[in-house]
Amino acid sequence: MKEKKTFQDYKYLVVEDQKDARAMCRNLLAELGVTQVFECPNGREALTFVDAAVELVDIIICDWNMPEMSGMDFLKQLRTVYPDMPFLMVTGRNDMDSVIEAKGYGVNAYIAKPYSSTQLEAKLRVVAHRMQE
Repeated sequence: MKEKKTFQDYKYLVVEDQKDARAMCRNLLAELGVTQVFECPNGREALTFVDAAVELVDIIICDWNMPEMSGMDFLKQLRTVYPDMPFLMVTGRNDMDSVIEAKGYGVNAYIAKPYSSTQLEAKLRVVAHRMQE
């Protein structure tokens, strides 16, 4: 039988262009008991990171609006190679069209900025639970 994992047991890749926002996400994850976190400042670097070390990533937490490669463009490219990689989109866009677009490309969860540790934990629990199914 497969060992049950909690969201704290997984390895995370945080993709966010703003250094303060990356640090905030990392700190919230640490408060929630997550110890394995990697960071990239944009989708292009994240794609390179995942291609080079996919075994280091279980769940991606990604901003939508970033220079060089947006979170949505990263998600689209990621899905061509890693169709089942759990992906949490974090964004200031909270309009229904953006949510529908993200879901259309296979985002697993969506959270609007600003968000609390409670909101992040709830989304991560959902994603982790789906990974166990």
